[in-house]
Amino acid sequence: MKFKCLALINLLLLQYLAILGISKGFDFFYFVQQWPGSYCDSGKFSCCYPPTGKPTADFSIHGLWPNYINGSYPQNCDPSNPFNESEISDLISSMRMNWPSLACPSSSGESFWSHEWEKHGTCSESVLDQHTYFRTALSLRQQTKFLQSLTGAGINPDGGSYSVENIKDAIKEGTGYTPWIECNEDSSGNSQLYQVYLCLDSSGSNLIECPVFPQGECSSEIEFPTF
Repeated sequence: MKFKCLALINLLLLQYLAILGISKGFDFFYFVQQWPGSYCDSGKFSCCYPPTGKPTADFSIHGLWPNYINGSYPQNCDPSNPFNESEISDLISSMRMNWPSLACPSSSGESFWSHEWEKHGTCSESVLDQHTYFRTALSLRQQTKFLQSLTGAGINPDGGSYSVENIKDAIKEGTGYTPWIECNEDSSGNSQLYQVYLCLDSSGSNLIECPVFPQGECSSEIEFPTF
């Protein structure tokens, strides 16, 4: 009877932790970077530069998102562990450069980072604490170098149109992994390169081939706008 009670208690505890998202209840991560020119000219979002001025014309981090193989994802897993800027004080300078907010009103990025941690990061805290979560994303940003891969293949942010397959091939050549490309539309309705997704294993340690891609697809030819 004692062992049955202990087994039941352990089962209930695991279920409770799973509900909170504290267990490792996800299959992989999406690591997502966005092209700022496509954010700012879409007309869908209001675009405001940070107080420090216009960010560098390069891909910037959107987020590191735990995901399930079935395409769904956990979110807002641990309200008891909110964003705490003091835990990432040594990363702030790099985050302002590589993870800027373009949302309005203008901000230094704290509200953006808070949203990403509380919605997505708390669902990965079984493997990544708050500092490690942001440090991992920054390291991936430096490792992947999307713009370098694209320009090296003659794909430039000049407002021209490029083949989606060529964009994918250039990024795969540079990173070793197949990306997923998300598009949006500019104010004239032209399809354009917006975000690039790569995948990370559930330990948060290694890039992998994505087990599943998000829904939606781009036109075969898309613009790469200036910024």
